[in-house]
Amino acid sequence: MSSNDAELVRPFKISISEDEISDLKHRLANTRWADAETPDDWSQGLPLAYAQSLRDYWLNDYDWREREAYFNGFDQYLTEIDGLDIHFIHQPSKVAGARPLLITHGWPGSVVEFHKVIGPLTDPVAHGGRAEDAFHVVCPSLPGYGFSAKPTTTGWGVEKISSAWDTLMCRLGYERYFAQGGDWGSAVTTGIGRQNFGHCAGIHVNMPTVGATGDALKNPTEKDTIALKAAGYYAQWGAGYSKQQATRPQTLGYGLVDSPMGQAAWVIEKFYEWTDCQGDPENVLTRQELIDNVMFYWLGGNGASSARLYWESFGTAFSGAGTTVEVPTGCSIFPKEIVPSPRSWAEKLYTNIVYWNELDKGGHFAAFEQPELYIAEVRKCFGHMSL
Repeated sequence: MSSNDAELVRPFKISISEDEISDLKHRLANTRWADAETPDDWSQGLPLAYAQSLRDYWLNDYDWREREAYFNGFDQYLTEIDGLDIHFIHQPSKVAGARPLLITHGWPGSVVEFHKVIGPLTDPVAHGGRAEDAFHVVCPSLPGYGFSAKPTTTGWGVEKISSAWDTLMCRLGYERYFAQGGDWGSAVTTGIGRQNFGHCAGIHVNMPTVGATGDALKNPTEKDTIALKAAGYYAQWGAGYSKQQATRPQTLGYGLVDSPMGQAAWVIEKFYEWTDCQGDPENVLTRQELIDNVMFYWLGGNGASSARLYWESFGTAFSGAGTTVEVPTGCSIFPKEIVPSPRSWAEKLYTNIVYWNELDKGGHFAAFEQPELYIAEVRKCFGHMSL
């Protein structure tokens, strides 16, 4: 990193005032509850009894100061790109020859998703790996998410974010790097591959989202059938949140930034729906982790700003239309992904797939819920590529 670039990168620590914590606790204590759901399941959303138990834990047992100190154990920074402050974790490896790796989260996630994988990726020997598996890890918060600033003008869609992330990596001195992501992170990572500014040496996605092939619609294989059924379920029962965020993020935002339990319910319901959890998100994630992630939305009042990414990009970022991705690509398909795309679908967009694997457990939040599998996939995928 040049001295000029270094001046553009400022160290950052999370520092939340006692007033903000007191306000949160006041709001939690005075939650105005909806009436209970009518069916005895999650089909109408987060059940009342579960929501109340989450509130009680958040109010009485969750220790933000301990969590704040924990997350401040990662090296964090801010840098201004195109007029917007971007927050990011930059955890360099001490291993000589470590490869730069950019990892991007999505909604309803945050950089919290990666807290269990940063250590093993940067220091593999200490976690049972090999020195040659080491990465310098960069995890930015999407604009309007976490501790990144909120766009005040339109235009911060996937294409612009992809370009900004390339600027970020070059600013950090990484003229060649790998990129990885799921959910919006997959779209951004795919965008980096599409733009192909000459710095990204290869990508890995755990959510290659493209439409079905003509053959799949006419004469579906078993994998086609599974994916088509999942897509149909999502369209009918699972996509309401995205339609609301893509059309009226501002209207939605008033409730989310005013009610911590409203924000928590909006986010955590998807961890039930999209994790491989056998009916309880706490089978794969701790209650503390679930609330950690919610806090990265609540503390910045990010209900509307996070939703605006859908307004900016939904319907185009995941369509697979336009330029294909020609850089080396790896895909890991976890069985509880929203739509577990078959390779034949992915090949329409990614024309240079060098790694493909279909796993037997795990879901949408791969690094969060199955960190060991995620780490193994990243290592194996980028083992097929060179800088």
